[in-house]
Amino acid sequence: MNFPSHRFYEDLIALFCAGVLVSFGIVLFEKHNLLTGGTAGIAIIGTHLTSLSFGLLFFLVNIPFYYIAWTRLSKRFTINTFISVTVVSVMTEKMGSFITISHIEPLFSSIVGGILIGVGVLIMFRHKSSLGGLGILALYLQNKFNIRAGKFGLLIDALILSSSIFIFSFDLVILSIFGAITLNLLVAVNHKPGRYQAYIEPKNESKITDTATQT
Repeated sequence: MNFPSHRFYEDLIALFCAGVLVSFGIVLFEKHNLLTGGTAGIAIIGTHLTSLSFGLLFFLVNIPFYYIAWTRLSKRFTINTFISVTVVSVMTEKMGSFITISHIEPLFSSIVGGILIGVGVLIMFRHKSSLGGLGILALYLQNKFNIRAGKFGLLIDALILSSSIFIFSFDLVILSIFGAITLNLLVAVNHKPGRYQAYIEPKNESKITDTATQT
């Protein structure tokens, strides 16, 4: 089965939209000091341990994982992931200039924030991209060993959130777990091996046609 290929400008538009969704989800989390998993969660924890901002930490934490993406996945995936990470890093820093949230319930922040980030991640996967870091590793394992990216992400997020209990209050950790479950279930249900694998770089990508349009 062949999968449709996207033009670069189509990737740019989609990745920008995905980055906005993810950034807004992170803003909802940050409103109540909630955590998310993956490298974003590591960056949030880092903001409480250092004087660095989330955007800068998120960008720096992802740098080592680009090697895996470049050598084990594809160059296009690496470039698109770099774009996604950059958009999220910048947008989370600038979001406060565009919106002001005076009040929002913590549980709503947790659930809706997880949904927004999850939808953004799915768009990124569809356009040969990811949020970098552990997302790169998750996609590599799914491609190589058929380990579902959502399930792997849920395991890693559980480890990150469990360790955060030594830094944050118990109620914030529980709410963060709700958000992580929402996010990863959304990815696990909608991103399955065989449904699409648009993040894989075919050897003759220019010759790929969308079989759906031919039938």
